[in-house]
Amino acid sequence: MMPLNEIDRLKRTVTDAWESPVADRIAAAWGYPAGTAKWWRSSASHVFVLPDPDGKRYLRFTPEAYRGAAAVDPVADLMARLWAGGSAVVRPVPTAAGTLTTAVRTDLGPMHAMVVEAAAGESIDADDLTEQRAAAWGRTLAEVHRAAAGAKGLPGPFGDLTAVPERFAADPALADAAARIGARLAELPRDEAVFGAVHGDFELDNLAWDGDRATAFDFDEAADSWYAADIAGALRDLTGPDGRADPGLRAQYDAFLAGYRTARPLTDAEVAALPLFAAAQAVGSLAVIDRALGVPGDDEAPWLVELRARLGDLAESQRALAIAAGR
Repeated sequence: MMPLNEIDRLKRTVTDAWESPVADRIAAAWGYPAGTAKWWRSSASHVFVLPDPDGKRYLRFTPEAYRGAAAVDPVADLMARLWAGGSAVVRPVPTAAGTLTTAVRTDLGPMHAMVVEAAAGESIDADDLTEQRAAAWGRTLAEVHRAAAGAKGLPGPFGDLTAVPERFAADPALADAAARIGARLAELPRDEAVFGAVHGDFELDNLAWDGDRATAFDFDEAADSWYAADIAGALRDLTGPDGRADPGLRAQYDAFLAGYRTARPLTDAEVAALPLFAAAQAVGSLAVIDRALGVPGDDEAPWLVELRARLGDLAESQRALAIAAGR
């Protein structure tokens, strides 16, 4: 997630018609006239909707200071490769110049951007997840893992973990948990059977369903990591506060793993490590939230005050998970 003050800087340029001169300048690289892009949300990226005769598209961009070409370009290349190979992912749309990404200077500084097509279908949450769809979800993730093998330029796993003990030195329980989690991760194998290019955020929120077929989008968190870590991240909505399967959603949890195994191997040892990866992701989330929160301003808009409070609540739950699952 971008810092809240960065989100606020962009949001202040958005008009009552959900337009922004910043987005207009960037969308022009794809040939869209001013006033076409409409603000949708801002989190890891600023996202604007682009109505298009060929179907809705999304303009996604981030400040260079937060996420530059070295981070954006490999993601676009990975998505294009997956889409061209028939994986169920959205297609990156080339600029008018034929590139998948572009850097644009704006009044808010340089931005790195890409455009993707919208995924066909509807979103669902855990309460509406059938065992059949859970199995399809797992199989789709396994197919992405298989097809993404060998992708280049992605960041390594859990980059925030090593900085946590110093960042949260005033919270010894969390700092100790982070150190234990890091030590356990360091002992895990990284051979190509268990480690490679992953989506990074394959939750239900980042899927669109057309019947029982899921299409993935939002590859902002793509990385080189353990495949089981990607599974643990995907299953967050189906797990309890200890990183293990929620008893009420156990059937869907098991169906996901069974579906995954129809397309890629998944060992019992990898499954046993899922709570460890859930703990590592919780620690990473705390670092992201801490950076995003920053120092509150004196004139924050009500929406920003509310978002700050929600992130504070999320941080508390992630801290509890990190400590419980990291033992």
